[in-house]
Amino acid sequence: MKDGLPIGYVSERTGLAVSAIRHYESEGLVKAWRNGGGQRRFERSDIRRLSFVMIAQKLGFSIAEIRTQLEVLPKGRTPTAGDWRRISEHFRAQLEARIDALTRLRDDLDGCIGCGCLSLEQCRLHNPGDRLAAQGPGPRSGPGRVVTDVQ
Repeated sequence: MKDGLPIGYVSERTGLAVSAIRHYESEGLVKAWRNGGGQRRFERSDIRRLSFVMIAQKLGFSIAEIRTQLEVLPKGRTPTAGDWRRISEHFRAQLEARIDALTRLRDDLDGCIGCGCLSLEQCRLHNPGDRLAAQGPGPRSGPGRVVTDVQ
């Protein structure tokens, strides 16, 4: 299809609803153009881009993070395996960091079951490294206030 791919075909190939493709277009993840009849047309490489978006979202990456990575792909040519590998390496490093953080959290949880210390100074889950002390005296934790940078 040298005149571009219609949105229905892209939907069929990716399994995405047409509305989802329009949403991703509005987010700047793919860019369509209009043919003489005013219909959206996509590059064949947009099928792979949209598939990448779906996978990256399943891995927990935000639209903003995905957009940042897609912006490094070449314009005017289909991305090569090397182009995709560079993005994969970036995401792999982030996933490894998340896995390490979750492993530490799991291991700390094993030690905390039944601890009952009730000490925010000592609790490695709710106040790792006593980070809350840097915020000053008084209550720094509770509903809606969670230490999120577990190390």
